[in-house]
Amino acid sequence: MTRRVAIVGSGPSGLFAAQALLRGGDDVRVDVLDRLPTPFGLLRYGVAPDHVSIKAVADRLAAVFDDDRVRFFGMVELGTDVTRRELLDAYDAVVYAAGASEDRRLAVPGEDLQGSVSAREFVAWYSGHPDAHTQHLGGVTTAMCFGVGNVAVDVARVLLAAPEQLSSTDMPQLVLDELAASRVRHVWVVGRRGPQHASFTTPELRELLTLDDVAVDLNPAVFVGIDEASLDRRTAGNIQALREASERVVERPRATLHLLFWHRPIELVGEQRVRRVVLERTEASEGTSVVGTGELREIDVELVCKAIGYRGKALPGVPFDEAAGIIPNADGRVVDAAGRVQPGEYVVGWIKRGPIGVIGTNKSDAAQTVALLLEDLDAAPPRAHVELADLMASRGRAPSTFDDWLAIDAAERDLGASLERQRTKIESWHSLRDLVRGQREGGPLEREIE
Repeated sequence: MTRRVAIVGSGPSGLFAAQALLRGGDDVRVDVLDRLPTPFGLLRYGVAPDHVSIKAVADRLAAVFDDDRVRFFGMVELGTDVTRRELLDAYDAVVYAAGASEDRRLAVPGEDLQGSVSAREFVAWYSGHPDAHTQHLGGVTTAMCFGVGNVAVDVARVLLAAPEQLSSTDMPQLVLDELAASRVRHVWVVGRRGPQHASFTTPELRELLTLDDVAVDLNPAVFVGIDEASLDRRTAGNIQALREASERVVERPRATLHLLFWHRPIELVGEQRVRRVVLERTEASEGTSVVGTGELREIDVELVCKAIGYRGKALPGVPFDEAAGIIPNADGRVVDAAGRVQPGEYVVGWIKRGPIGVIGTNKSDAAQTVALLLEDLDAAPPRAHVELADLMASRGRAPSTFDDWLAIDAAERDLGASLERQRTKIESWHSLRDLVRGQREGGPLEREIE
């Protein structure tokens, strides 16, 4: 008896889950659903465009669609185009792999001023996400990133890199034009704790610290009191990279990277736009917490990027833990508020465990969930299914397919070739829809069925 599984989300966690399901047996059929006509999620829209080696993971994950047991249903949004109940009627199991699509807030006055954006918004813009808001850098000479992880590193590097360093990436041309015209000359990266607590990975940190013609401003006093002998390998590598950067001399720098540890934001100041930031120096308290010292510092800025973490967003009808920002689960089996397992529902990735770990972490995470899913399928009686494609057709709608994605992929490569680049992202909904085969009649799914 064929068992059918739906995966909601086509990012790394969803595709790792698909891989694990295919290894589970020849009788498994997998439909991967996504709101966008483009698969790969974070790999396409969250990894810095100049990180070619990481983005190449998408090529390996794409191989899952070569298996005729897998289908891609793009432009299908849970809650809008299909309900939770309809998915459970159509499949033996549903795996939620929706990631973490909302931002943590600073919770300080002035956070909602113009010029204060989340790093997620900024990354979506330079990565060519069709929902992204255009970021205008005119008039910005100083930017500040709150957060000491790889997202802050990526944003700072994109702002500081010379235009020629980004020209070979797949960034949309309008983004490259905006960055080329930018007059950003100072970028601050601010963390509330010390460099030994930062979550940078060393290769990404070194990329930022060694940008051509960019000086690094870092007070060596931040290294005082660090027990380097007790540090793990990653943290020790970060400290070494930071020490080297603090000692490096750049003659006539084009721009400056300012690294400021042991500070937290108190207020963003401005009438309509951010004009300056008030910071408070911090010091260590019990455990990993910090306390303010009352010593304040003001820095003039025109752009603030908040890279202090993501959180999950509730899916329509699906249990959700608002405090933790995840779908509540028992090792991947979805549970309700009372802790009762919801039959046939599973979760993987950041929406399962929170926004922690690197891309590869999702592989073992997905394997854990899928092992339980397959165990449950073995114990469950076979049943009839509703065909999702038929359900959509009855409403005069049709999902996009993996062939549609290949058409988008080919168009991006052709556009890139015309600009002497390997690829140039197509970022507008209008253009993406035009590349999806069939007639369109307005919204993403409102097109005739062939």
